[in-house]
Amino acid sequence: MTTVQNQSHPVLLVHGINDTGAVFNKMAFELRQRGWTVYTLDLIPNNGAECLDKLAKQVADYIETTFNPTQPLDIVGFSMGGIVSRYYIQRLGGIKRVKRFVTISSPHQGTVIAYGSWLAGCMQMRPQSPLLQDLNSDVQMLNQLKFTSIWTPYDLMIVPAKSSQMPVGKEVIVPVLLHPWMLIHSQSLSAVIAALREPIDTENHE
Repeated sequence: MTTVQNQSHPVLLVHGINDTGAVFNKMAFELRQRGWTVYTLDLIPNNGAECLDKLAKQVADYIETTFNPTQPLDIVGFSMGGIVSRYYIQRLGGIKRVKRFVTISSPHQGTVIAYGSWLAGCMQMRPQSPLLQDLNSDVQMLNQLKFTSIWTPYDLMIVPAKSSQMPVGKEVIVPVLLHPWMLIHSQSLSAVIAALREPIDTENHE
């Protein structure tokens, strides 16, 4: 018989390009106020010079050294951090332990802004890049967990903004005017909190 769990897990916040874990200070505070245990890490380098799959290995290593091997967790990835987290989940075994996965303004289908750079990680965020095509080829595996994509139609970093749309999971659109505000705007924060409160179906999330 399927049972439903509402308990919270530790939450790992994964930042975007040219950011550090400090970009989540407000979100981390709001989550901790509500009882979550929150972790952040700093991806190095953070400027798009490193391939996203290599950054995903940093996420995998951080999780391996920080958490008990049997500890389930939830991940929130912002912008590039959402793609890095997807690589960890879809290609590095994260699907086995991540229960809730939230992306915020992530270029799941690429962003034309990435054509402005020849850095390795930026090139991987171009529309139809080999890395994005690979991740999107079996995106249905994200149905194994609770996935939510939060995005704004006014985003000037994710172009077109609808690149944040995904064919799986839940979609939450918030009318936030600027890309960085997605981490501090009340509607965006409320959407993250709601996503992290999604009940877990233990039959599908073991």
